[in-house]
Amino acid sequence: MKINKIMLVAACAATLVSCGNGGGRPNFGDNEFPVAEVGTSNAAMQQTYPATIKGIQDVQISPKLGGFITKIYVKEGQVVSAGQTLFEIDNVTYQAQVRQAQAAVNTAKTQVKTAELTYNNSKKLFDNKVIGDYEMQTAQNTYEQAKAGLAQAEAALANAKEALSFCFVKSPAAGVVGTLPFKVGALVGAQNVLTTVSDNSTMEVYFSVNEKVALEMSKTEGGQSAALDSLPAVKLQLADGTIYAHEGKVTKMSGVIDQATGSIQMIAVFPNPEKLLKSGGSGNIVIPRDHSNVIVIPQSCVMEVQNKMFVYTMNDSNKVQYTEITVDPQNDGNTYVVRSGLKVGDKFVTNGITKLTDGMEIVPITTERYQQKIDEQAKAMSAGDIVNAMKK
Repeated sequence: MKINKIMLVAACAATLVSCGNGGGRPNFGDNEFPVAEVGTSNAAMQQTYPATIKGIQDVQISPKLGGFITKIYVKEGQVVSAGQTLFEIDNVTYQAQVRQAQAAVNTAKTQVKTAELTYNNSKKLFDNKVIGDYEMQTAQNTYEQAKAGLAQAEAALANAKEALSFCFVKSPAAGVVGTLPFKVGALVGAQNVLTTVSDNSTMEVYFSVNEKVALEMSKTEGGQSAALDSLPAVKLQLADGTIYAHEGKVTKMSGVIDQATGSIQMIAVFPNPEKLLKSGGSGNIVIPRDHSNVIVIPQSCVMEVQNKMFVYTMNDSNKVQYTEITVDPQNDGNTYVVRSGLKVGDKFVTNGITKLTDGMEIVPITTERYQQKIDEQAKAMSAGDIVNAMKK
C-alpha cells in the first residue's frame, strides 16, 4: 500500500512537470492550445563559451648548449625585462676557449705587423731595384697571408665568445617567469625547458565556436574579417564566476576546422593592467548580442528536424500549419530571434506542439488563459488527488 502511494505521488508530480514544457500540455479537452500573435521587441542575448587564458607571448626558455646550472638569477612569478639573465650554465671550459682564441688573435696581430714591416722594406728595395719581382711578390704574399690568419683568429674568438654567451641564458622578451623545474647543479641540455616567460600585459583568451555558427556569421556579414569586426566587445567570466573588469575584443578566427570537435578556434584580446589574469587560467567568454525591433519567440514552441526549424502557425480557420523558420544562430538558451518565416501579425502555437499535426483544427486560447488552466489543474491535483492518495 505504501508503495502505491509513492507511485501515485510520483505520477502526479510528473504530470505537473509535463504541463509546463513545449513537448506536452494539460488535458484541457476541446483541442484547446495557447496561441500568441507575432510582434516585435528588443532582445538582449548572450552566448557563453569555455575559454583558456594565455599570455600574448609565452616564450619557452631552453639553453643553447648543455651543462650544469651554476646560478639561477630569478624566482617564480618575478617580472623580468628583455635581455635579463635568468640562468648561468657552467662555463669554465668556454672561458678557457675564449682566452685561447684571444691569444691566437694576439699572435696573429704580431705576425701581421712583422709581415707588414717586411713588405714595406721590400717595396723600398724593389723601388731602388735592389731586389727583383720574386722577392717583392713573396713579401706581399706573406703579408696577405698574415692578414688572413688574423681574420681567421678573430672569427674563432667571436665563436668562442658566442659559445660563452650561451652559458648565460637570457629572456628574449619582457614578462613574468613561470615555474622553475631545475635547480642549481642540474644537468640540462637544449631539449630541456628551464622556464616560461609570459608577456601578460595583454592576454589572449582562446575559445571555440561551432562550425555552423562561424559559417552563419561569415555569410551574414559578408566574410570572416567583417564578421569579426561586427562582433561587439566581449566579457570574460573568471573561474570564480565573477566578470572581469575589462572588456575584450575578438581579433582572430582560425581558418582550420577541428575535425575532432567540428569547431573553429577564436581569440579575444583583453588588457591586463592589474596582472589579475594568469597564463594557463580558464574562464568563459561571454558574447552579448543586442537586437532591436525583432521577432522573438520562445524555444519551447520550435521543433528542430534535420537542422531545420519549424513552428505551428494558425490561419483564420483555426487550422495549424507546419511552418519553417530561420533563426539567428546566437541565442540565450530560452528564446530565438526569427529571421524569416514569420511576420508581424501571424499567430503561432506556444505550447503542446508535439500533439499537433499539419492542418489540424484547434480551439485557440490566450497564453494567459493557458497558464491559468495549468494553475487551476495543479491546485486541484494538489488539494484532491495527492492529499487523498496520502490518506489511503
